[in-house]
Amino acid sequence: MTLKHAEEIAANLERAGASMQAAAELTSSGYYDFAASRAYYAAFYAATALLLSEGLEFGKHSGVIAAIHQGFVRAGRLDKKYGKDLNWLFELRGVGDYGVTIHVSQKDAEKAIRTAEEFVSAVQTMLTQEGGTPEPGSV
Repeated sequence: MTLKHAEEIAANLERAGASMQAAAELTSSGYYDFAASRAYYAAFYAATALLLSEGLEFGKHSGVIAAIHQGFVRAGRLDKKYGKDLNWLFELRGVGDYGVTIHVSQKDAEKAIRTAEEFVSAVQTMLTQEGGTPEPGSV
């Protein structure tokens, strides 16, 4: 892993944490559409960090999601549950961001936060086990 990737991985994990916090705050304020979007982004940033640990970079959300499925879920490195979760979060984000008359419910927003937390945690565990997470202060 290059220093550039170590910095990007750390930055993406930091953004994932900030997105989780924002999702929780938005949910507690009743902004369920926006909370669902932030929960998805937490998972997206974690997925991006995982791909960067392998030197892979993508410019589109669909590329990140497809690469997670191909390189991690189908390869048996990441449980299928997390692939399904990432897909669901992406679909829910679409409702939250673009649903004109359809909105994310409180129940789904809360589920999205739990789902994203689990996804981010799984990625952090993988990165730690595979040596892809930079030590604090090393970047």
